[in-house]
Amino acid sequence: MPLDPQVKAILDEDAERGLPPYNELDPVAARKQMLDLSPPVDPQLAAGRIEERLIPGPQSNIPLRLYYPHGDPPYALLVYYHGGGWVIGNLETHDALCQALAKTSECLVVAVDYRLAPEHPYPAAVEDAYAATCWAADNAVSLQADPRHLAVIGDSAGGTLATVVSMMARDKGGPEISLQVLIYPITDYNFDTPSYLNNERGYMLSRDMMQWFWNNYLEDAAVVGHPYVSPLQAQNLDSLPQAIVLTAEYDPLCDEGQAYACKLQACGINTTHSHYEGMIHGFFRMTARLDQAKRALEEVSGKIKAALSV
Repeated sequence: MPLDPQVKAILDEDAERGLPPYNELDPVAARKQMLDLSPPVDPQLAAGRIEERLIPGPQSNIPLRLYYPHGDPPYALLVYYHGGGWVIGNLETHDALCQALAKTSECLVVAVDYRLAPEHPYPAAVEDAYAATCWAADNAVSLQADPRHLAVIGDSAGGTLATVVSMMARDKGGPEISLQVLIYPITDYNFDTPSYLNNERGYMLSRDMMQWFWNNYLEDAAVVGHPYVSPLQAQNLDSLPQAIVLTAEYDPLCDEGQAYACKLQACGINTTHSHYEGMIHGFFRMTARLDQAKRALEEVSGKIKAALSV
């Protein structure tokens, strides 16, 4: 399918701005640029209320932001890990999306501000994501949530963290996760898939950019085959929670997201894969501009509500 006209308009605007790609910046400057480009909150998709928390982490305190839905408790619990290649992104860059998810899914959304590379390379982000999920489950009742209805969700690198946390919960005996939602996730250390080569540049996320993210994230290339790094290479995907996987046609990560959905299905995991034609990486956050993003938000929130009905 051709590139969606609404997406093309956004890409044309980006080209006119002339901003450097993230891989041509240092991590601090890249973080600022992502923050400056973050979408505003849609007043019609605002959370009921927001709270800030600081919880103990493996090496340092982890900031969390709690997005309460409208309506009465108890709420289902949705732990969110932001995207940004494990190098950029924070609570602010994904604030609008987390508010929209709280509003439309009617869940309590717990957004995790995990440590970023290269200052904190792998496994820092994984350890923080798992620790925050354990905290959310352990404290669910005091948060007015039901720990029996817990899901993990993330976009891009956050999608990786969502499925890795699901593996860790299985491997470590908890917490019990009912659903994993993977929005165009990174699942493999492999830059030579057809979607990488066909969408190498010109569609917001580039092959060079992904190599830059990976190089910042990993200190030791020997770990690339570990399932907590490249979930697609995992030998054991048994006993993972049911999954929702979204992919975008003009995304370098499209093939590995689709391959991971197929591998989950082959292992007997109840998995729904939705492929959005004409879309690019990052489209899920663009509800203010893209009709397909609004449809994807409605789809994901509807499936979360169905899976986590309290």
